[in-house]
Amino acid sequence: MPNSDPNPNPNPPANPPAPPAAPPAPPPKEPENFSAEYVQELRRENAHYRTKAKEKEEAAIKAAKDAEETTTKAKADADSRIIRAELKAAALKAGMIDLDGLKLADLSKVSLKEDGSLEGADELMEGLKTDKPYLFEKLSTTTNTNKAPDPNPPASKKASEMTQEEYAAAKAAALKGNK
Repeated sequence: MPNSDPNPNPNPPANPPAPPAAPPAPPPKEPENFSAEYVQELRRENAHYRTKAKEKEEAAIKAAKDAEETTTKAKADADSRIIRAELKAAALKAGMIDLDGLKLADLSKVSLKEDGSLEGADELMEGLKTDKPYLFEKLSTTTNTNKAPDPNPPASKKASEMTQEEYAAAKAAALKGNK
């Protein structure tokens, strides 16, 4: 007959093995006590490092501010040069005779746009033409009231076609011109 016992081991152990024991907890550490002198030394050292860090941070902030000021000044100088160059071109286009006349102009109303063109240059030139017309050349008209030149230049006479008096006068003028 088959064995109805689910455990095929004929000799079962009397007591099952105990699970392994957990390692014992380390003994609690006693708080370490440092001398007051050592603690004061650590605090001084910490204060020293905090002071150095603050000085470095202040120096970095100052350097960033100086760099921004330098950049702003350089941009303003470059814009000023571009404005002067563009104004010279506008002045020549408007017919200004002497570009030193731009030194008389109030440039505060002229500004540089983002695309590099000038704003207020045309108004400045119109104002200068009105206030200081001597700086600009007079507009000349293309109408000429003189008689048009003869399309056929005067032909000189041949000696054989001249009278004695004409020949003598032409000869005297030719000899006089060679001396």
